[in-house]
Amino acid sequence: MSVISTRMGSAAASSPGTAAGSETFSDEVLIRRIAGGDQLAMRTLFCRHRVALYRWLLRLVRDEALAEDLLSDVFLDVWRQAASFEARSSVSTWLLAIARYKALSARRRRLDAELDETIASTVADTADDPEVVLQKKDRSELLRHSLERLSPEHGEVIDLVYYHGKSVKDAAEIIGISEATVKTRRNWLTWSRRRK
Repeated sequence: MSVISTRMGSAAASSPGTAAGSETFSDEVLIRRIAGGDQLAMRTLFCRHRVALYRWLLRLVRDEALAEDLLSDVFLDVWRQAASFEARSSVSTWLLAIARYKALSARRRRLDAELDETIASTVADTADDPEVVLQKKDRSELLRHSLERLSPEHGEVIDLVYYHGKSVKDAAEIIGISEATVKTRRNWLTWSRRRK
């Protein structure tokens, strides 16, 4: 497989015409093509999910360089394990679960490292135009500040549900807890905001 740059602003170049056609494929079709060794499908999947996965990883590890390294590891696993994808969940859920596992493993290895709480709030979403950013600013800022005050267990549920739009079932699968626990942790934020 050709090298895919994980820097947020670049991806490997693809030939004109073929990339546009691949972008119309569903994630599931791309995974099947990746399992067959299709590098263009891999680049397309990477371009679709890199920003969301990078932001998720950054919130979990709070280290830009480590988040980029983990992002590369996630897509390397996708390249190697695409044939084992069983479609029991969506591709994005599968990617987030891989990323979470890698982030938690990295955090366990770095117990002595100091985490910078301000990094998560400085990541710009390159997919949104300025108007959309302004509309989301107040809500995002409130959620970020709330996430920083939450325990890691509550924070990852809120992050998955509100930032990634995952269902309770998907969040439970990614984290490895019951759906009832996800609902409790999700509802905790709403309850605590009403008390203020």
